[in-house]
Amino acid sequence: MADTTTVKAPAQAPAATCTCTKPAPHFPEQVTGMYILARALKEVGITDMYGLVGIPVTEAAYLCQARGIRFVGFRHEQQAGMAAATHGYLTKTPGVLLTVSSLGFMNGLTATANATVNCYPMIQISGASDPTMVDMKMGTYEELDQLNTARPLVKAAFRCSHAKDIPAAVARAYRAAVSGRPGGVYIDMTTPALGEVMDAADAEKLFFKPVDVVSPTAPNADAVKRAVDLIVNAKNPTVLLGKGAAYAQVDDKIKTLIEKYNIPYFPMSMAKGLMPDAGPLSALSCRKTIMEKSDVVIMIGARLNWLLSFGHGKWNPDTKFVHIDVEPLEMDVNVPTAAPVVGDMGLALDAILAGLEGKTMKADPQWVASLQAETKVKAVKFADRLTDAKDMMPMHHWTALGVIKPILEANPDVILVNEGANTLDDTRDAVNMSLPRHRIDCATWAIMGMGMGSCVGAAVATGKSVVAVEGDSAFGFSGMDFSTICRYNLPVTVVILNNGGIYNGVGVNMSNDGDPAPTTLNINARYDKLGEAFGAQSYYVTTPADLQKALTEAIASKKPCLIDVQLAADSGAESGHIGYLNPAPLLEIKV
Repeated sequence: MADTTTVKAPAQAPAATCTCTKPAPHFPEQVTGMYILARALKEVGITDMYGLVGIPVTEAAYLCQARGIRFVGFRHEQQAGMAAATHGYLTKTPGVLLTVSSLGFMNGLTATANATVNCYPMIQISGASDPTMVDMKMGTYEELDQLNTARPLVKAAFRCSHAKDIPAAVARAYRAAVSGRPGGVYIDMTTPALGEVMDAADAEKLFFKPVDVVSPTAPNADAVKRAVDLIVNAKNPTVLLGKGAAYAQVDDKIKTLIEKYNIPYFPMSMAKGLMPDAGPLSALSCRKTIMEKSDVVIMIGARLNWLLSFGHGKWNPDTKFVHIDVEPLEMDVNVPTAAPVVGDMGLALDAILAGLEGKTMKADPQWVASLQAETKVKAVKFADRLTDAKDMMPMHHWTALGVIKPILEANPDVILVNEGANTLDDTRDAVNMSLPRHRIDCATWAIMGMGMGSCVGAAVATGKSVVAVEGDSAFGFSGMDFSTICRYNLPVTVVILNNGGIYNGVGVNMSNDGDPAPTTLNINARYDKLGEAFGAQSYYVTTPADLQKALTEAIASKKPCLIDVQLAADSGAESGHIGYLNPAPLLEIKV
């Protein structure tokens, strides 16, 4: 019988355990998502960034500075966003906002939504918690689904979950912000993406400079011919200029259309100065006449929204609108568009001017003359208003504006930022602008709370001097960011017209319980002391002579200055010029 005994193999010695450790990441061989973000922004040409740092974006801001991107730090994210939006409007490149997560994101989003409504190119980058934890409602730090919160309010939104996503997200956000109708774009920059480490060689392969980020599209020939036929045959033509026309920076083409074909123009608020407010073809004082008697209105970058009675009301129901805009959805809004010209504004104007060449306009020769005569009559009445107010003490809005008007008009290259109720409306009417993109205000939404941010954005983007004319209520929304103006030593003068309230300081509390009325602030507030606290040259003025001296000195200094202008408490009316928007209370209320 065979031996079946199994012989066991000798036991093997256990494998040696490796006690080595992977080398710690080390720059420049390895880089983080924060570094990649800074590089990606630089690759697309970003030179300035506005924001307020904290977890998880603090180091990202430092790295942006290291890449040569100027970081302007604010006291409130909303104002940083307003600066970014203003930067975008003035430069046609996206202004960039950097915020923390959660409420910092929400504060910035108000400005980004406003940029989208007003068609300013802007990119908001906000730190965000790990979305896998947010989705499971685990209670992580500053838990909020920021991406889906932002989506309805912006033109486009992207989330970076990994560091490798960042260069493409930045490039796509840039393209989305500036192409077609400009607007605000949001990038959800998650903490894992910012902190992720990559080999520098792998990261380097991700960077690229996008090409043709704006691809101008020409309108079709039939649309241009239709528009030209209407313009040529119009008896009472008018050009209506919106801020989109100012943004487009096709000033010479607009000037040629108006002056070569002798067409009067009416600018909306932020289009003031695109053609001189006091020019011979300006119909700025003739709004009612334009609405009632124009038979063809050439709208350039404007909207028939609430600011223009939706094309109804006093408008001649037979008016035909030629509408030049890059956005097709803007056509036929509120009234039919007789000649929609959809495409790039520069190409559209080139085509219309080419179509008009050699043609004879059939306009009524009395049309321009009648508007010029009306303008002269109203100019006399306006001058009388300023004269009547010049000796009022305490000063009223028109007393102060009688001083401010000639100084600003003598310094046309100063950018005017303007917000408030009466302060906004009266300054817009008083100060003639003669250069394009030199007036920044609350625009379509008519909001307050853009003042200091817009001052910073305008000064940083252009290097020019800025004067803000602010109501005291409006200044309160953003006043702490006057400190930002001072920290960066920007050439900004802030003029505060203090009448002690929202609209005015004479509201009456209907309960008689001793509390201030809802619209009452502080007539005795000394805003100049705030300027002093931040190191600015500050003035408290109570007379026209003092105001004239202070404003002249402040502009000449090219330094941060604050001028507190004491007005009477009863200067100003509820809601300024748009009180009609308030619902009727059926009770007598002293506002």
